Amino acid sequence: MNLENLQHKLLAAARSAPADGRVPFAFEKRIMARLASGAHVDQLGAWGVALWRAAISCVAIMVLSGAWSLWSNYDQGSNEFSQEFETAVFASAGSVDDVQ
Repeated sequence: MNLENLQHKLLAAARSAPADGRVPFAFEKRIMARLASGAHVDQLGAWGVALWRAAISCVAIMVLSGAWSLWSNYDQGSNEFSQEFETAVFASAGSVDDVQ
């Protein structure tokens, strides 16, 4: 079946049908009432969607950085990161004791 031929036949049939001038009862009032009511925006839902997207992104970043950290430590064969982290954490605690 030729779709273009079918489309031309359907358009010709639609053009040959007389236009109906009737409008349903109180059509204008229903449309104006719907426009006046306005669209209800669900702000809580919008925040929920945005926060879930952010949470998924954060989890993906956490998994990738954890895998990278384990992989980089595995290649080095030592615990340099843990030693550097411990030194950095306890360096601030040592400086507080010096002040007093």
